[in-house]
Amino acid sequence: MLTRMFDERFALARLVLLAVCGVGYLVLLRDPAHPRNAFDWATDLTEFALVPLCARFPFAGALTQSAVLAVALLLGEDRAVIPIVGAGWATLELALRAPGRRLAVATVALFAAHFADEWHRLPADALPVLYNILILVGVPVLFGVNVRGARELARQAEGRAADEQRRRVSETRAARADERTAVARELHDVVAHHVASIVLRVGVARHVLPDADPRTVAVLDDVHTTGTAALADLRRLVTVLRAPDPAAAAPGPAVVWIEPGSLPAALAAAVDRARQAGVAVDAEVDPALAGLDAVRGLAVLRLTQEALTNVARHAGPTPHARLVVRLRDRSVEWSVTDDGSPGGPRRAGPAVGTGHGLIGMRERVELLGGDLRAGPVAGGGWALATTLPAVGA
Repeated sequence: MLTRMFDERFALARLVLLAVCGVGYLVLLRDPAHPRNAFDWATDLTEFALVPLCARFPFAGALTQSAVLAVALLLGEDRAVIPIVGAGWATLELALRAPGRRLAVATVALFAAHFADEWHRLPADALPVLYNILILVGVPVLFGVNVRGARELARQAEGRAADEQRRRVSETRAARADERTAVARELHDVVAHHVASIVLRVGVARHVLPDADPRTVAVLDDVHTTGTAALADLRRLVTVLRAPDPAAAAPGPAVVWIEPGSLPAALAAAVDRARQAGVAVDAEVDPALAGLDAVRGLAVLRLTQEALTNVARHAGPTPHARLVVRLRDRSVEWSVTDDGSPGGPRRAGPAVGTGHGLIGMRERVELLGGDLRAGPVAGGGWALATTLPAVGA
């Protein structure tokens, strides 16, 4: 709040407010025992007139205000309240905005203006004179330097926070791009597998039906040509999606396609690997998943591997998880719940899955029309759940 109050953008407003307070002082609080002459009014009005200069050019304003103060103390007022406050505040504004040599020059000028009026009291009143000058000069300078330092620290903190936010956004985008690429490769493998099978069977049909109706042969030729072109397009697409250096893209389970009928066995293998990592897993897997399509089957396997990985890493020293995968009205209901704390100590052990955490899991689910729900559960622990809609939904 203090750094905002003394922001450079509000310099003119601060000085105008100070001038208004000065006018109020002259009208309402001046001492009747010390009447003001024309010279006193001239120096006060000059201080007020210098307000725009101090806001626009703080160095020139501070020097001019100090000069007016020196003239007022030497030639006019006994109690030059307005010039004293004006020169001190002008130096404070300079300290807020211009450190270094200019601030040193303005400080010396303000010190000289006060000393010119007090030097005749030396050496008898040396201590009171020095104390008075140090208060009138040192307080505005040190206050301005302190506020400027706090403001710089705040700006640096904001910059670091912005850099950290940009880094997180960049990492999130990279994770999403990586996961989208992996999903696209998997979809290519699934589709290409079926297209290649169609092309192969159509080719076989063309050879085993040599005496077929010419119209049938024409249809088979057209299907074979279309399938071959589609297969070529899919291969070109996956070439674009893959890393520029194929050797740098290490093969892994994220790009491996599995037969739908082997999904229950693959889930059982994922559960066994989690148990080897120290996770007690209760699994409830619907046998009907063997008839699931390859795309959603692969998504279920990847979600299970990633979720059990997170349980092994973050659910405390003795994690316990429950895996439930059901097929309801052709939609897949999937959930993994653990009874540990998601902020628990990281456990050592082999990884039981791959991916980019919740970002990759959510991306994969959304591509299939689902919505991943993640959050703590009552009594401690963490839950992940989703429903993958039926293919026709």
